[in-house]
Amino acid sequence: MSIRIGIFGYGNLGRGVESAIRQNSDMELTAVFTRRDPETVKLCTENIPVYHTDSVLEHKDEIDVMILCGGSATDLPVQTPYLAKYFNVVDSFDTHARIPEHFANVDKSASESGKVALISVGWDPGMFSLNRMYASAILPDGKDYTFWGKGVSQGHSDAIRRVDGVLDAKQYTIPVEEALEAVRSGSAPELTTRQKHTRECFVVAKEGADLQKIESEIKNMPNYFADYDTTVHFITMDELKRDHSGIPHGGFVIRSGKTGFNGENNHIIEYSLKLDSNPEFTSSVIVAYARAAYRLNNEGQNGCKTVFDIAPKYLSIKSNEELRKTML
Repeated sequence: MSIRIGIFGYGNLGRGVESAIRQNSDMELTAVFTRRDPETVKLCTENIPVYHTDSVLEHKDEIDVMILCGGSATDLPVQTPYLAKYFNVVDSFDTHARIPEHFANVDKSASESGKVALISVGWDPGMFSLNRMYASAILPDGKDYTFWGKGVSQGHSDAIRRVDGVLDAKQYTIPVEEALEAVRSGSAPELTTRQKHTRECFVVAKEGADLQKIESEIKNMPNYFADYDTTVHFITMDELKRDHSGIPHGGFVIRSGKTGFNGENNHIIEYSLKLDSNPEFTSSVIVAYARAAYRLNNEGQNGCKTVFDIAPKYLSIKSNEELRKTML
């Protein structure tokens, strides 16, 4: 029997989830929920119903796992705790500073309902989180460094689009090359947030909007831009579509550590990603964790969980025997 997946929100991430489901033979897309007029939403998969989000509870018995594809700024803090009362859910909440708060809110709902909720699933937080954890456990005498980009951040772009007066926007996260090379050298430098990355924003403003006010609000936005050197460019919609239509991303997780009785041997663990499509890769991670949410709930588990709580075998379509034979 296939795992029945619902998609809540049909933007870039929702379309990525739809695509990823096609590559997983144990899953099927059951329904898509949108805040738009459902008649205006055209899927790439035939014969899949599209419903308004207001009707989601009418379909709670038809869906095994609901994948939430809203933004972290305002959508997921509300949607995930609410929907975890009725569905097994997976989200990609990526405001790192607010993850403990989000976890607590979602855990209360999912524990009371007997559902499994997986939060902050993607590549960071997500795959990068796992690599930071593994590397720090293996090399306890060391330092972690995470670099993102160069690439488009979906969460940061979404946060800009919610600024009053903004019509559309793309935000690029760019590693500072000198900082990256210093870490790879094994010198274990002390780096501030501002020394590791810069942020570049390309913004289409609404006609008559106060550009100075928009720029100030972006640059001073806590958890997103306030701690970085940020450049804001105001451009036309045609320029945004022509020059910034792609959604590439990537990055590096590096652990610099020492071993030996006197710390005489240096080691570098590096994990990197180079992604043509940030939302499609993020969606692929989410879909694998949707399988885990379904399996865990079938085993009787409930409550909120993160990638740290999920054994790798729950992600794979392969049996335990196949995994031991082919991948161990």
